[in-house]
Amino acid sequence: MRDVAVVGFTQSPVLRREAERNEVEILIPVLEALRAQTGVTNDELGFVCSGSSDYLAGASFAFVAGLDAVGAWPPLCESHVEMDGAFALYEAWVKIQTGQADVALVYGFGKASMGDVPMTMALQLDPYLCMPLWPDSISLAALQARLCQEGGVCDARAMAERAVRDRAAAKTNPCAQLKGDFDVDALLAEPFISSPLRRHDCAPISDGAAAVLLAAGECAAKFRERPAWIRGIAHILEPQDLGVRNLLASRSTEMAAERAGARGDRLDLAELSAPFTHQEILLEQALGLGEATVVNPSGGALAGNPIMAVGLARIGEAAQRIWSGDADRALAHATSGPCLQQNLVCVLEGA
Repeated sequence: MRDVAVVGFTQSPVLRREAERNEVEILIPVLEALRAQTGVTNDELGFVCSGSSDYLAGASFAFVAGLDAVGAWPPLCESHVEMDGAFALYEAWVKIQTGQADVALVYGFGKASMGDVPMTMALQLDPYLCMPLWPDSISLAALQARLCQEGGVCDARAMAERAVRDRAAAKTNPCAQLKGDFDVDALLAEPFISSPLRRHDCAPISDGAAAVLLAAGECAAKFRERPAWIRGIAHILEPQDLGVRNLLASRSTEMAAERAGARGDRLDLAELSAPFTHQEILLEQALGLGEATVVNPSGGALAGNPIMAVGLARIGEAAQRIWSGDADRALAHATSGPCLQQNLVCVLEGA
């Protein structure tokens, strides 16, 4: 296996609505900042992979426009996943492992404010039984949260505590959308939006983009004095049919963590891409996170949820703390699909 490291990361400020810029215009300054941060040129890129959703843009092959931000020359080996940019990073990592590239650019972008995201996400469901009913993503998450509460996995107070913790941590993140000090009891006094979920239990609608630069072996030292080495990465998909899954646990996260080697040593921090508070609790349990692990020092998805970029940003946020020396070993997580259907775990180390 080749050693591969995260050597660059940039992201846009996460906003409720980018009123004046389209997806490409959001992405361009992110990629320009990445080039300025690392000094990488297009000539050095052996592979480019993006993550986005044509359903958000409402046009076929809308992701191709993202290449305008990369540049048309010189010609590049390029790919795309209709998923979060974290899964594009996995494809780039595989490409580097095959020896077909030494340096890879990965980016994810999405402008969720253009449509009804909870309803759009219904298109991920089984097309014969579930999708024709058009259940929105918040309602499906509420069903899972109800099961978790009745099954003893969590309660409303524990869920509110996650929102308070994450949005307090986000005060140090200049790109976060929701940040500040909140009171648990005040949050619990708010009305339900889909019982048992209140507004604070749900990640906000967000527009934004993120980009990561990967480099293999000796190439990494060119871009970063202390690279964040990917020591393990894996993702697991659970069945599409919600009726055959155990929604009281995240078995795919457990399996991905085992395969990525997340349980082999301490974890200084974990960046979790959980769009709902009860799912953050499920992930903490699946990953076996203890009190010694700082969870979501950037605020996580509850502080800003740019669809198709939020998982990639978790990897970048974890890498930044490796670069700075604030952490030696970190975990980053990304998810896709309803009720934590597919989960990716990435373990990063500073040496």
